Amino acid sequence: MSQELIKRIVSSIILLPFVFFFIIKGSIFFNFFISICFIIILYEWHNMSKNKQYEIYGYIFLFFSFYSVFFIRNELGEISLFLFLTIVIVCISTDIGGYLFGKIFKGPKLTKISPKKTYAGVFGGYFLSIIFTYILINYSKYFTVKFINFGRDELVLILIISTVSQIGDIIISYFKRLSKIKDTGKLIPGHGGVLDRVDGMIFAFPFYYIFYTIMS
Repeated sequence: MSQELIKRIVSSIILLPFVFFFIIKGSIFFNFFISICFIIILYEWHNMSKNKQYEIYGYIFLFFSFYSVFFIRNELGEISLFLFLTIVIVCISTDIGGYLFGKIFKGPKLTKISPKKTYAGVFGGYFLSIIFTYILINYSKYFTVKFINFGRDELVLILIISTVSQIGDIIISYFKRLSKIKDTGKLIPGHGGVLDRVDGMIFAFPFYYIFYTIMS
């Protein structure tokens, strides 16, 4: 096992309980936590894109993305927490599945923009996102009083969110290549910056916000 992988695992074990505490606790705890993340990500984006023509568009998108994060967690009533956790779990499991399947099976590269991405990783991302979200739905009674059933519509939505998350990952990788950097920061050992870890989520949340707005 490489030293880099060990760092990733240890960092995840330490950070994830804190992250899920703030998400589940909600209210001022969540708002404080997500505001800190927002400030850090704005700083990382500034360092990566300063003096570039597209810098301002990144700020606009990040404001919209974090607005959608606040909205989904705080404004959807009794199902807010479950929906928020679903998006987070899909994105995290997509990331893990992509990393593990890419390392194990290797195979053809997906795109030159992000050389580590493989078709095996894409499949792994879909596979784990379905498995982990299915488990979450089975325990949904702990997060919402509304009955949730894992059906065709849920499966399609998971696959779409996973796809958006993977596209977001590739987009941020593209901007990192433009800036000739490997990571957006060094805050999280083995992972890089906060933006490196939530690159898929910052696209998945606004996607779901738009989807919810259209469907409401």
